[in-house]
Amino acid sequence: MGQTIKFCTAPDGVRLAYAVAGSGPPIVRVGNWFTHLEFDWNSRLMQHMLQGFAEHRQLVRYDVRGTGLSQREVGDITFDHLVSDLGTVVDAVGLERFPLLAVSQGAAVSIAYTILHPERVTQLILLGGFARGAAHRPKQGPEFIEALRALIRQGWGSDDPSYRQLFSSQFMPDGTLEQLQWFSERQRLSATPDIAEKILFATQTVDVRPLLPQVSVPTLILHCRGDRRVPIEMGQELAAGIAGSRFVVLESNNHMILEQEPAAEVFLNEVADFLGDPRPKSWKRKAHVTEARLQTLARKVEASATYRILGMAAVIATIVSFLIWLMA
Repeated sequence: MGQTIKFCTAPDGVRLAYAVAGSGPPIVRVGNWFTHLEFDWNSRLMQHMLQGFAEHRQLVRYDVRGTGLSQREVGDITFDHLVSDLGTVVDAVGLERFPLLAVSQGAAVSIAYTILHPERVTQLILLGGFARGAAHRPKQGPEFIEALRALIRQGWGSDDPSYRQLFSSQFMPDGTLEQLQWFSERQRLSATPDIAEKILFATQTVDVRPLLPQVSVPTLILHCRGDRRVPIEMGQELAAGIAGSRFVVLESNNHMILEQEPAAEVFLNEVADFLGDPRPKSWKRKAHVTEARLQTLARKVEASATYRILGMAAVIATIVSFLIWLMA
């Protein structure tokens, strides 16, 4: 399955890149912190999800200003910019009515857009989202944001494993070595430290809780139980504030759901049922291949360890036999 990448221009002149894949009724994935249209489509981090949605839908994605294939040289980035850019993309594609799929910071953007344009949004699907950024959470607050900004300035996209581990341990603590390497490369390619810091500040200082009672479209909220980046309480807060919403707990510790974990299938099936689509199947083949690769690797490692132990035992036995021969 391929994708077509095009460009459009925001009202303030910033060039935005967007991609369209698949066919059928549309679904729009709201842009969030750091993405890259080409890298995400081909990576082992996002491919299973993206192709799962494009199996029965026309999937529309975009890189937010300053990131990915969108214009990199931009000035300030505000929450209003992020909401407006969503509107620019759907207008460029020519969509009239569509569901929104939003992950993490994209949840607040999608809620704000839905309140502004209730006639266009048919459904909301929110994964690992929040209404209030970390600056408004009791256990984090402004000091936490400042610490994150300093960390981004120092280590964003760095090859230094100590920095990479700090980010990856929150986003995907159960990721394989290969997936962690993909994640680090995605950081490096998607945005500069300066842009990453600006988007972080714009999304982590937002508070759309007053808007939640105004959401009137059907809403599905999914959250991983062990999410370390956005605590599950944030998802519960969304569900409590949006009347009639459905809340689903996914059994995962990751903020980014990985292809080898059962939560991936649960997530895609829940979304398909919510939209009234057939459950996707094509992504499973790759997920099963990945699982088989992991199992094979584990067996090789186990076998290698066993052979080393047996080899050492044989060496020790030979030495002991030799000593006994000398003493005889």
